[in-house]
Amino acid sequence: MFQRRRSAVALRHVAFEDLGLLAPIMEREGWNVSFCDAPVDDLSHPSIRDADLVIVLGGPIGVYETESYPFITREISLIEHRFGRDLPTLGICLGAQLMAKALGARVYAGAVKEIGWGSITLSEAGLASSLKPLAGGTPVLHWHGDTFDLPSAAVRLASNENYENQAFACGNHALALQFHLEADSRQLEEWYVGHAVELAVTKISVSQLRARTAELSNGLAREADRVFSDWLRQIGHRDASIGPAARSS
Repeated sequence: MFQRRRSAVALRHVAFEDLGLLAPIMEREGWNVSFCDAPVDDLSHPSIRDADLVIVLGGPIGVYETESYPFITREISLIEHRFGRDLPTLGICLGAQLMAKALGARVYAGAVKEIGWGSITLSEAGLASSLKPLAGGTPVLHWHGDTFDLPSAAVRLASNENYENQAFACGNHALALQFHLEADSRQLEEWYVGHAVELAVTKISVSQLRARTAELSNGLAREADRVFSDWLRQIGHRDASIGPAARSS
């Protein structure tokens, strides 16, 4: 029996922060992915608003900087539209912050800028979620200075010593990750260039960050595969049970 390949749209804020490790996983799991450049593209287009999945990627701006970056308001409206229809949405770093804002939570500058590899602690809900493979203390890549309050409609999945909210879920259709589980060691070379000023200001050694990445990359790739594959299959089963007519209503 022929199985329809599902449509996913990745909202990109800067060219070098893309799907990373998630790209081949999505290809294998039967997803056709197209990219949308959030600052300039029409976020109200039905192909984006009603895609089977929208992935909101990271970027070096704040959710609260709408005066400087007016497209943020349109992006939040897009996410609100999807939440209102229970359409699958995945947010990473800035994407997670945008999802929190769309759910009515406060997003703000944090007390600590997290850049580098560190562990997270899963909540009880996190241990029962697709994040379970991270329960053994697998380090993940943090690269953010902002944080958010937990939305009232969401369930906290992960925390660490710096920030209480490192991941949350909303129903069975939305997953928000403050950290970069998708980070690919080879593509991070572009991050080191693109974020050169930030790294210099925070006095983070690129050489040390690169070396730590090399130590962890193989293990991270395995865990990322397990987490993302499980979540994609969950939303795939969910879509199959809902049916196309109900999703487009």
